[in-house]
Amino acid sequence: MTANSPALPKWLNRRNVIRAAAVSGIAAAVGAALLAGYMLVVIGPNLPALDTVTDYQPKIPLRIYTADNALIGEFGEEHRDFVAIKDVPELMKKAILAIEDKRFYDHGGIDWIRALGAVKSNLRGSFRQGGSTITMQVARNFYLTRDKTPARKMTEVMLAYKIEAALSKDQILELYLNQIYLGQRSYGFASAAQTYFSKPLKELSIAEMAMLAGLPQNPARHNPVSNPKRARLRQHLVLKSMRDLAYITEAQYQQALKENLHVSTKGQEFDVHAEYVAELARQAVYEQYKEESYSRGISVYTTILKADQEAAYESVRRNVLNYDQRHGYRGPEAFIDLPDDPEDREDAIDEALQKRRSSDRLIPAVVLSASAKSVKVETIDGEELDITGDGLKLAAPGLSENAKAGLKLRPGAIIRVSQMDKKRWSITQVPLVAAAFVSMDSATGAYHAMVGGFDFNLHQFNHVTQAWRQPGSAIKPFVYSAALEKGYFPGTLINDVKLSDTGSDTGGWDPQNDDNVYDGPISMHVSLAKSKNVTSVRLLRAVGVPYAHSFLEKFGFTPAKHPTNLTMTLGTGAVTPQQLAGAYSVFANGGYQVQPYLVARIVDGNGKVLSETKPQQAAQEGNRVLDPRNVFITDSMLREVVRSGTGAQAGARLGRPDLAGKTGTTSDAVDGWFAGYGGGVVGVAWMGYDDPKSLGGREFGATLAMPIWIDYMRVALQKAPPRERPVPEGVVQAEDGSWMYAEYANDASVRTIDLDAQPPAPAQEPGATNVQPTPVQP
Repeated sequence: MTANSPALPKWLNRRNVIRAAAVSGIAAAVGAALLAGYMLVVIGPNLPALDTVTDYQPKIPLRIYTADNALIGEFGEEHRDFVAIKDVPELMKKAILAIEDKRFYDHGGIDWIRALGAVKSNLRGSFRQGGSTITMQVARNFYLTRDKTPARKMTEVMLAYKIEAALSKDQILELYLNQIYLGQRSYGFASAAQTYFSKPLKELSIAEMAMLAGLPQNPARHNPVSNPKRARLRQHLVLKSMRDLAYITEAQYQQALKENLHVSTKGQEFDVHAEYVAELARQAVYEQYKEESYSRGISVYTTILKADQEAAYESVRRNVLNYDQRHGYRGPEAFIDLPDDPEDREDAIDEALQKRRSSDRLIPAVVLSASAKSVKVETIDGEELDITGDGLKLAAPGLSENAKAGLKLRPGAIIRVSQMDKKRWSITQVPLVAAAFVSMDSATGAYHAMVGGFDFNLHQFNHVTQAWRQPGSAIKPFVYSAALEKGYFPGTLINDVKLSDTGSDTGGWDPQNDDNVYDGPISMHVSLAKSKNVTSVRLLRAVGVPYAHSFLEKFGFTPAKHPTNLTMTLGTGAVTPQQLAGAYSVFANGGYQVQPYLVARIVDGNGKVLSETKPQQAAQEGNRVLDPRNVFITDSMLREVVRSGTGAQAGARLGRPDLAGKTGTTSDAVDGWFAGYGGGVVGVAWMGYDDPKSLGGREFGATLAMPIWIDYMRVALQKAPPRERPVPEGVVQAEDGSWMYAEYANDASVRTIDLDAQPPAPAQEPGATNVQPTPVQP
């Protein structure tokens, strides 16, 4: 250094440089001087600015929540939860210091006592990092590679001094606690606590804290998921050091040694299964913020309700499995050869099972032995299970001596098993059929639950928003609603006899009733309740196809997706479950079109609201698309469906007077639907194959989709009291007690369809007692 040399910064004084030289094992004075000169002249001027640590911006992933703050998704390369130093439990800090840097609060960035212990190794050229302090690790983690070279080590030392001069000890420790990688995609101790123990940092036990504190040295080697024995040994070292430093008592030490830790092998788990929702929310955020979405700490709060979503998810899973098992066992997923050597056998089993995609509670397993009374399997966890009794019921055809090769259970067969209770297991299979469910608040359009398929991990296609399917009879209420505008009413008699003159308007075929039963003259509300095809076609013909087709647009349907012929009333068009839910909301909310929405609020990492969707109450005249009288009368017919028609099981099982809905089954039972509402909640359930084919000759919307709807509504309506509708102005009661528009009370032309004209019956005055319509016997 010359007289004209610039003054050294405080952190870069000669004393620190000479000490740094000693760490590298250079004892000779000449060598120290040369090293000092090199560090001052070459390394010093090229040290990076400290903006990264002085203005620390951790990469916090995108997180998706329900409306009631349940975490349902996370997206980003780094799983991280920032925690301020003041919120870190004292024992967590002490556990880390006990194993990583005992004299952290006493040294100036380099622990010379510890460093001298590494000098001999450094002189031999190994350049061990056993002398690294927490400050040095911060320097390395933020600025340097992990290459073990003298130049990198000297840069690390000088950066450590620079960091110590710029930040307080607590600030440095806070950086370390939040930046360090701890395995399983987890960065920082708060995220590791959730990953390994599914707990927040403040709820960890001493034993759990010690386990995490042992991870920084080598997250792969000491990982409690992949290397539990090594992790335990490392944990014991941490606990011993904590005891020796009097951070914990002897009693606490002994208790921690004996504690049985429950380490999560699944990594981070979310509060509820809502993968399809999380993906939709992710797409919405990415569209606005691109790659920054995954590092800014953005939180998305959806309109989904945790309890509703849980109910929808479990209902879809349960009823899809019920359907799948009704239709028999398809056999093992694959077969492998089992080597005779035990180790080779275990390797073969592990390799085969790791290739199987996971599906919640449908665990892949390899058959070890099989007989008509017992099947022994090994799961991916290495657990051997004996399956007997009822657990063999589904796979019984595969245990027959005469079973075909592709169906037969034998050693080496790869199957799925599920747990019936604590001790009993059963053989199951991954369903091939698809299903979907969606529910929303009919007044605001806010989604309460959305399940886009049986398992997102197996199939990411969201059937709620992406699947255009034929609605079948679920479209009929909208045609019947159009008929009300033409003066027809629930008591209108329609001739239920075979049609033979519609070929030119139905693509060359004549409609038939599903059950091939024809009742002669029946009322319009009975026609809808029993989902009669022939009478629905006659009704559409009377209303006029062009009028009914344009009427669909009021409910948010896409007119181009629906035919302009008589098959429209049989549901030969196309809808999505999402669209159908919005359409039924018009009946549920009194006649107003809603705009369904999922994202309620987007917040950045600092809590600043980036965007917010304020609920739009549908009940505003500007949103009205349907006459209140029409809503009232259509609702009465849809309630009849649930009381006495194809949806009667829903009414019987839920026992509410305000339930309304409609089943839908397409030709050959390719699609099964149930759409309905109650208590202000609208729900739509669907089941079908992605590659359309029949679901079975004895399957209908009532057997396929309605059970999903019932199981969901049982939970969703628990806190929603029944709702009754007041009689609107402008309606009168006909002779059968059903309601009709007052202006058509004396119009004989709307009393019957395709029958001989009948004289009009006198109508009652407006405001008369509301008598619910009853089926008119033919």
